[in-house]
Amino acid sequence: MSTAALADARPHRLSDAALASLGAGRPDRATVVELKKSQLSRNLLLLHEIAAVVGPGPLTELAEAERANPTRVRELIARPLFGVWAAGCLRALQAGKNPEISHLSALARAARLPRQQPDKSQQPNKSLKATHNGQSITVRLDDSDPLRAHLGLRPAPPLDPAQHARWQRTFTEAWRLLVTSVPADAEVLAAVLDCVVPVLPDPAARGISATSADAFGAVAISEPADATALAVGLLHETQHSILNAVQYLFDLLEKPATLGYSPWRDDPRPASGILHGAYAYLTVTRFWRTQSTDPLAQTDPLAQFEFARWRAAVSDAAGKLRDLTPAGARFIEAMSAEVRPWLDEPVDPGVLRLAESANRDHYLRWRLRNRHVDPAGARELRRAWRAGEARPDVTSELRPAPKRALEASARLDLTHRFLRGDPLTGPRGEPLTGSDGDVAYVRGDVAAALRAYTDDGVGLILAGGFDVAPELAAVLSDEPDRLAILGWLS
Repeated sequence: MSTAALADARPHRLSDAALASLGAGRPDRATVVELKKSQLSRNLLLLHEIAAVVGPGPLTELAEAERANPTRVRELIARPLFGVWAAGCLRALQAGKNPEISHLSALARAARLPRQQPDKSQQPNKSLKATHNGQSITVRLDDSDPLRAHLGLRPAPPLDPAQHARWQRTFTEAWRLLVTSVPADAEVLAAVLDCVVPVLPDPAARGISATSADAFGAVAISEPADATALAVGLLHETQHSILNAVQYLFDLLEKPATLGYSPWRDDPRPASGILHGAYAYLTVTRFWRTQSTDPLAQTDPLAQFEFARWRAAVSDAAGKLRDLTPAGARFIEAMSAEVRPWLDEPVDPGVLRLAESANRDHYLRWRLRNRHVDPAGARELRRAWRAGEARPDVTSELRPAPKRALEASARLDLTHRFLRGDPLTGPRGEPLTGSDGDVAYVRGDVAAALRAYTDDGVGLILAGGFDVAPELAAVLSDEPDRLAILGWLS
């Protein structure tokens, strides 16, 4: 390929104001354009490095296509799945493997075709389009490109016409929600989002979605339950793409691999993942904020619950990030400044109780799963309790469970049912999910919850309001009088 694309390269720069606007989740159009240019530069550099290893031969066709239509070739090189292919190809070459290079020939063929004329060797192109209040969006619905499997989730088979129509209906309604609730975020989403890749659902999750650091503007997502789920999913994943692009230009964390607590996952996450979670939920929280204060939606307690829960999670996660670079400090401060005023906004007290409980429940279950007391400490706890002595200074250590885990909680499922006004118990009074203690706790009957939580240590800590590390309580779970133990551990 010719080097013209690299010869006229200029350094990519963002002003302090632009970096702060990105941190607040409010980039202007010029900032988004600069991020997109930087990602094109990245893909061109990957291609340049590939050519340096394999030689110019495999790029001959693409070079000819570039001379004929450089704008079209750059458009194709800027696409997310090209970034996935190029990064994977270079990694394979550097590992001494022989990756498939024929993708470059396919790219050259596509560059020679008029935009509206499909490549007969490929599945017909699909798209999703919507317009509301003068704001429009068009994205590719990619259900056939083999590279879509590299986004981290199992791709769904090609959609039939009925499935495509269902996606389009949900997308149209999701766009209406976004433009109505968060028009500025909708504008950013339309500028960044290039393609949606349908993936197979996960039976253990309500819905799954993912992005790749190599695929700026691509979202892999299972078919959403409704328009709100799609709107939130697209907001969330687009933020990941934006942050990936920012981190390509700036180091934000001095120690990105340091493990810690993430309010969005049941496994420990590196600092870079915690930052990603906080940043993705920033715009999600802004969406729920407008939903919860909309005069037409103010009776929806579920929107208030999501707003109250995630405003606290974003603020806490951002505030606990350490070892920031100067750019990272600026970015995190802008994020924190955006969410800080939201913490004082009124929420129905009953809803606020459930939101705060959900956050504490998640943290306690995370500790129980990932922090452990060593055998010597466990023996000392048992000895002191049985001897009637004061609680010894026993601590725990982070020892992550072996598998990645998304949040899963029967109490949270019951909370959602309660806020939607759905029944919590069946015809004979049996819980539809969770336990009798969970039903009592969600309803606010603390006394009944304490009686029912005989085998649920986290439930007892929550219902009793104890300030206890659950991994310490677990050491004494086989001892009688668990409430007295929790009081002793507090």
